[in-house]
Amino acid sequence: MISIIMGSKSDYEVMKGAMDILDKFGIAYEANVLSAHRTLGETLSYVSTLEDRGTKVIIAGAGKAAHLPGVIAGHTLIPVVGVPIKTSMMGGMDSLLSIVQMPGGIPVATVGVNGALNAGLLASQMIAMENKEVFEKLLDYRREMKENVLNDNKEIKKWRD
Repeated sequence: MISIIMGSKSDYEVMKGAMDILDKFGIAYEANVLSAHRTLGETLSYVSTLEDRGTKVIIAGAGKAAHLPGVIAGHTLIPVVGVPIKTSMMGGMDSLLSIVQMPGGIPVATVGVNGALNAGLLASQMIAMENKEVFEKLLDYRREMKENVLNDNKEIKKWRD
């Protein structure tokens, strides 16, 4: 199972990208709104249950100071993938730097700003190391992307003829 945690309800539209890809691959997940600042006790209590419940990866999205992924990573050995959420003040650079610049010893894998789709794919790849069915679905997904690019290339060539 994968746990998706977002810092606020406004992050949902971005984090839905991870949910959609996990749905596509048939990977179980749960999603919650929890804050590193406003609901710290509840966040840490929730994170403390994840190992026992079989969670393999946590995807955590946050904006601005974006402490959520790092706080979570500091309280579990479950891999955490951080999703920096675009902000109005700095376009997401504040979020990105807050997540990617974790101190040595507490890693957080970090995708690009609003990169929840890639977070979902990275989490899926982690799951695929122990799950042949997910592995095959990821291979199919890559083949489909390749075919789409090759078809686009053929189409572009036709336009030039």
